[in-house]
Amino acid sequence: MKQSVSLTINGKSFQQEVEPRMLLVHLIRDEAGLTGTHIGCETSICGACTVLLNGQSVKSCTILAVQADGAQITTIEGLAANGQLHPVQEGFWEQHGLQCGYCTPGMIMSSCQILDRNPNPSEEEIREGLEGNLCRCTGYQHIADAVNYAANKMKAHSASGD
Repeated sequence: MKQSVSLTINGKSFQQEVEPRMLLVHLIRDEAGLTGTHIGCETSICGACTVLLNGQSVKSCTILAVQADGAQITTIEGLAANGQLHPVQEGFWEQHGLQCGYCTPGMIMSSCQILDRNPNPSEEEIREGLEGNLCRCTGYQHIADAVNYAANKMKAHSASGD
């Protein structure tokens, strides 16, 4: 028996009848058509499916869509605003924080939460914050540099009052 789910994804209301066993990642990708959230391991190990659920980074392969009823979801598609990349997205671009790009959406979403919790993290804190996300290509140094770049950009933006 299907259940009705009503949530907000990237600022837009979304309603769908879903099977009770449907995972949030499948709702986001298959029903909402937002394919930036990647499916990796489907066991919560890799973090490719990370999204923000009510401001908290979560692995969307571990949450049933019905559990997200009423929630605010932000995916990688919801970060850029007015044609401008989010500072974390820009950091990944400028600091070469991606190679194949498969882990990138999850890494970026986790990085956003890191900077939300601590706008001035050390490299150790960045690396600790990203422990739940796996990358097979970069060796992580460029990813840590990207998060640091974003932190500095956000501080400069905040200091200028923009």
